[in-house]
Amino acid sequence: MILLSKEDISKVFTMKEAIEADKEAFELAAKDACNIPLRTNIQAPGYDGCFLFMPAYVENMDMAALKMVNIFPHNRDKGIPVTSAQIILIDGKTGVTAAVLDGTYVTQLRTGAASGVAFDILAKKDCVIGALIGTGGQAETQLEAMLVSRSLEQVKVYDLDFDRTNEFALRMQKKFQFYNAEIIAVKSSDEAIHEADLIITATTSAVPVFDGNKIKKGATVSCVGAYQPHMQEMDPVVLQRAAKIYFDSMDAVLSESGDIIIPLSQGIISKESFTGNIGDVITGQLSGRENDEEILVFETVGIAIQDLITARSIYEKAKTMGVGLEWG
Repeated sequence: MILLSKEDISKVFTMKEAIEADKEAFELAAKDACNIPLRTNIQAPGYDGCFLFMPAYVENMDMAALKMVNIFPHNRDKGIPVTSAQIILIDGKTGVTAAVLDGTYVTQLRTGAASGVAFDILAKKDCVIGALIGTGGQAETQLEAMLVSRSLEQVKVYDLDFDRTNEFALRMQKKFQFYNAEIIAVKSSDEAIHEADLIITATTSAVPVFDGNKIKKGATVSCVGAYQPHMQEMDPVVLQRAAKIYFDSMDAVLSESGDIIIPLSQGIISKESFTGNIGDVITGQLSGRENDEEILVFETVGIAIQDLITARSIYEKAKTMGVGLEWG
């Protein structure tokens, strides 16, 4: 068994590779070629936190995985990560643990990569401006996925705390300078989404974080933060305006995401509005973007097969490159 830290993973694995891993994961899910039960969600109401357990198994790969991820929003006030996680990668032939990976970083990679898949497959070819709402633990990989997917000239970043937003933008400008995009902090979500071709929301908000009337025609919107039924960062107006609405897993989203559950319960939208899972676009079973005027929405809560395929890809590269700590 090898232990793989964030530093180990960053040495061997790129966002571009993470996007390809997510594509493979979504395709496996679309073909029903994996066993991915809905995740177990145990609430910790005294701390507004939760413990999530996400198993997955692919028989044809002889590989299984279990991710344990814990999300405690108030950790931000203590200066410690909101999300912490581990992924156990298991040999499907023997049941022996092959690796334990830093699940927080793998989650950030595969969640960012989900937006990357959506933009790669659904966005207009000629995109100029991006918008990122939220500067928490998921923000950096979400931003990079956006930059990998399209050659943007500018990305506008917004969060409630402008000082934190500005610090994030400056740090990302330096880190991602080779993408040749200007990354700037703005003081409102209206300013962030103005003329944006690609939009990502990555917050834990219980109320919409942008005005859906102000999304431009042709935009592609990826909402990744609403992983519980009471969370709603997406304005339902954009669902009404959208030509197509896609999911990583419709079953998971309808079970977990307030972005969809709340407007459904209010009769603002109906299930007839839904297009389907992005994996079915990858396999050719569903159409993607049909013109540059369509507003397309992607809602993701994360599915365990993403963790398995991403962790497996990292593990195989790490073994080849001799990276990681042998243990046991």
